[in-house]
Amino acid sequence: MTRTKRPLDGVLLFDKPLSLSSNTALQKVRRLFNAEKAGHTGTLDPLATGLLPICFGEATKFSNALLDADKTYHALVKFGVTTTTGDAEGEVIRSCTTDLNEAQVQEALRGFTGEIRQIPPMHSALKHKGKPLYEYIRKGETVARESRSVTIYELVLEKFCGDELEITVRCSKGTYIRTLAEDIGLALRCGAHLRGLRRTAIGFFRLENARSLPELEAMTMEELEACLLPPDCLLQDLPALELDESQVTRIAQGQRLAVDAALPDGKVRLYGGGRFAGVGNLEGRRLAPDRLLSGVAKSAAASRVQ
Repeated sequence: MTRTKRPLDGVLLFDKPLSLSSNTALQKVRRLFNAEKAGHTGTLDPLATGLLPICFGEATKFSNALLDADKTYHALVKFGVTTTTGDAEGEVIRSCTTDLNEAQVQEALRGFTGEIRQIPPMHSALKHKGKPLYEYIRKGETVARESRSVTIYELVLEKFCGDELEITVRCSKGTYIRTLAEDIGLALRCGAHLRGLRRTAIGFFRLENARSLPELEAMTMEELEACLLPPDCLLQDLPALELDESQVTRIAQGQRLAVDAALPDGKVRLYGGGRFAGVGNLEGRRLAPDRLLSGVAKSAAASRVQ
């Protein structure tokens, strides 16, 4: 018998396993929690593993906050082999023997630290005319792509052994690690592809706090719920503003408020009675609603009726 899905709010830090797409992983987790609504924050390829925050219910309203967050990866690069996709999933199109030393590799890596330009790969979800690029390449079509500026904040050589390289990469949004691997191979004139990838951090969140699928499958429903973080954990970088009950009601009704808060202009987290209410926009000490929890809006509607 199919169980009725239930409303559930919160964020799960999930350790996505190998070979599952992000959407398949999401659906598996959603079924475990029997949740009405869920979404993930930032796609991982099937051959990539690691941190995949999954948002339930009201938390999905704020999931975009992580799209702009910096990310950290542990990557395995294979030198001497170039593939059609830039990773181990593609067909080999060129191979050669390599005779690299660590000094050469370190020198090449220094050239990829800071602001760099990347051409997005065809095997990506980046959209062109409303369709992801991978749909074009599946039909044998190639689309011209402009290079984009991304930032590599940190690029650490963890291990080098002959034709394989392990690196840790902390980077800005929009960075393609498979493209980085290919470009490092080009710089060393031997070619390369991405053999393995594990995401270890997104913004404030760390992989060591994530739960694996086998762990979740062994839990009771109460234990599963205890794994959830509150929706406002997605907004830790925003300043917080406490409102009184009257102000919460007015902001939920769409009104602008004059507030005496020594905060910079921009988005702020809103709280009423210590409880998270949503996000507002502050401009010149004038507060306007941006995105509020449904319960806040319903309470405001009820107060209007009374």
